[in-house]
Amino acid sequence: MIPRYSRPRMAAIWEPQNRFRIWFEIEAHACDAQAELGVIPAAAARAVWERGTFEIERIDAIERETKHDVIAFLTNLAEHVGPEARFVHQGMTSSDVLDTCLAVQLTQACDLLIEDVDAVLAALRRRAIEHKDTVCIGRSHGIHAEPTTFGLKLAGHYAEFRRNRDRLVAARAEIATCAISGAVGTFANIDPRVEAHVAAKLGLAVEPVSTQVIPRDRHAMFFAVLGVVASGIERLATEIRHLQRTEVREAEEYFSPGQKGSSAMPHKRNPVLTENLTGLARIVRAAVVPALENVALWHERDISHSGVERVFAPDATIALDFALARTAGVVEQLVVYPERMRANLETGGGIVHSQRVLLALTQKGASREDAYRLVQRNAMEAWHGRGQFLDLLKADAEVGRYLSPTEIEAEFDLGYHTRQVDTIFARVFGTAVAPAPGA
Repeated sequence: MIPRYSRPRMAAIWEPQNRFRIWFEIEAHACDAQAELGVIPAAAARAVWERGTFEIERIDAIERETKHDVIAFLTNLAEHVGPEARFVHQGMTSSDVLDTCLAVQLTQACDLLIEDVDAVLAALRRRAIEHKDTVCIGRSHGIHAEPTTFGLKLAGHYAEFRRNRDRLVAARAEIATCAISGAVGTFANIDPRVEAHVAAKLGLAVEPVSTQVIPRDRHAMFFAVLGVVASGIERLATEIRHLQRTEVREAEEYFSPGQKGSSAMPHKRNPVLTENLTGLARIVRAAVVPALENVALWHERDISHSGVERVFAPDATIALDFALARTAGVVEQLVVYPERMRANLETGGGIVHSQRVLLALTQKGASREDAYRLVQRNAMEAWHGRGQFLDLLKADAEVGRYLSPTEIEAEFDLGYHTRQVDTIFARVFGTAVAPAPGA
């Protein structure tokens, strides 16, 4: 991933220094277990810890000749350990190191992503409570439907990110497995207790059965979850982009002092952050199909998955880390315009109350078909700007056969639409939440 969309902690997980450090720990812990079992001398295991080190440049130079990264690493390690290095990698195969290392890196990455989601949740919760009672129009198909509150909109996104957090926790557990099982996963040349020891030291579970490689359905699920999280980001970003449109202007990204929106038009205030989030979500989701295709390998193992993972594992996690951090910032600084929300709600001349009038007519004896016809007839007049919906209904003699003017007016109460907001907030946040002072 390019530096523009990389944050230091996540990027460091995929740097060669971290990767080779994990490789070293896998080999050194395996030596400890082998020594405990009496397979290698205890002095050899101590020598690995005491003298073992590596140089990235030297590994790269050796690999240019060997064309094999694990052998290059082991060769460089041996240059430092000395004669005892002959006991390193006993009974192991390259995938024991590579796959176990990838499991560690993905769990490290997932821990950061969970932290990122927690920051998004905190921002959404605060802003949802702030705008719990900020009435706005709810839309379906992009068209005015019925009133809702902006806090409820944000509460819906909060609930989605809570689910996404749970998914990340589950994905972390599924990917966190260790395989130190030898050439075809049979433990023919290495004791299963070595695998158990390494797994415990690295905070991983033992892979129940491997075929030299850890089964790739685990990785497919992991990256599928990242794709779902990215889609949640895009859903929120798309809503903000719509709300920032000139014709809507109910909310917008914070526009900082000195910020420029266009090289040609000085008046522009573009939703560049949320547009960027939409694009980054595509990058993360782009890893899902290759991860699914990596599940099917030839026989016990091939390397068709390897190069793919070396690209999309860093890119997807780095991009999602950046996107989540940006999402939290956008929500935290989102500029909201309650007055514009109320003005937009009223642009239809009151037609947002059409369902209430429909139901009132049926309660007074009108058939649903007749009630729908009467309400729609007047709503379309208001839609085309030929009067206020309330006035049109009062003037309609056929409507008057069922409802008095006072009864019609009663169906235009905005509070009716928001009376269950506390109930929904209690479901989402666990308790009824009062709006912030002054909100």
